[in-house]
Amino acid sequence: MDGIFTNLKERFRSGGILTQLIYINIGVFIIARLTIIALQLFNADENLVMDYLQLPAFPYFLLHKPWTIITYMFTHYSFLHILFNMLWLYWFGKIFLFYFNGRQLGGLYIIGGIAGALLFILSYNIFPYFEDNVIFSSLVGASASVMAIVFAISFYQKDYAIDLLFFGRIKLLYLALFTIAIDMLTITSGNAGGHIAHIGGALTGIGFASLIKNGKDITNSINKVIDVIVNLGKKRPKMKVTYKRPETDYEYNTRKQQETETIDRILDKLKHSGYESLSSEEKKRLFDASKK
Repeated sequence: MDGIFTNLKERFRSGGILTQLIYINIGVFIIARLTIIALQLFNADENLVMDYLQLPAFPYFLLHKPWTIITYMFTHYSFLHILFNMLWLYWFGKIFLFYFNGRQLGGLYIIGGIAGALLFILSYNIFPYFEDNVIFSSLVGASASVMAIVFAISFYQKDYAIDLLFFGRIKLLYLALFTIAIDMLTITSGNAGGHIAHIGGALTGIGFASLIKNGKDITNSINKVIDVIVNLGKKRPKMKVTYKRPETDYEYNTRKQQETETIDRILDKLKHSGYESLSSEEKKRLFDASKK
């Protein structure tokens, strides 16, 4: 068992940001599910786990759980929910990394998730249609983050095409537009919050693709924040300062006299027995003295 965890830990460390994002999502899902099962076995409130991780639409609740604007994008309700999100993240994340780096992928994942969350909250508090449900509504899932990556690469490389079963070769741009059309048409469905968040992520991806062509990278700011947070958890090496007391005149004169006596003994040995009779240490001392 230790070997399995060690292997997973090593793969997480060396796998790159795409692998790390997938591992984090899977890890949160497993821990959440196990905790829910444990609560059920003890007849406790199983909703405590999701209440702690999911993003509430009601601003008052959000003020008491501000961390959920991040945790929600790594949390999933069911196996199928996380399966499809991770498949899309893997497929389109691989394509994204053909043209951009891992820091941009991770930064866009976070920004897309935040944008989806903000649009979700605004929509539920602005449109009268959601007025009766705003207190009870919440959001979970990586969909908004994934949509940001999908639309970023689709609008950056509009001619990039993939092969789809039953459909043949199709451009990513058309696939992205098809998915956003579905979200627009189902914005008042039972999963309205999810579709709204998708739109927020998609708009973020389009913005990233447009700005990057002009030399502006919207992920720079979030990556600087991430760097600060990561560095806070790292232990800084302690600096060891040593002080060397300067020699007194007496100590200096004593040391020089000892060095002179040692050299005199070596020279005397050299004179009577030859160079080969000197030890390695004596040869080194003689060589060092000749350079002074």
